Amino acid sequence: MKITLDLSRDEQEILIAILDNYLSDLRMEISHTDRLDFREQLKMRKRVLRKMLEKLRIPEDLAPA
Repeated sequence: MKITLDLSRDEQEILIAILDNYLSDLRMEISHTDRLDFREQLKMRKRVLRKMLEKLRIPEDLAPA
């Protein structure tokens, strides 16, 4: 399933800031987690989050129409 989200520039910047903040918190949570299975779930979440941020940071003039 693919979801398309139409955001204004301000909304995009706020969402990027929120996700960046969450990514920072997630890194700390991963480093403080002892349970291997939970740590792997968090690492998977971090990978997905990084991909999302990559997509959000694509300049408008380079984004597919």
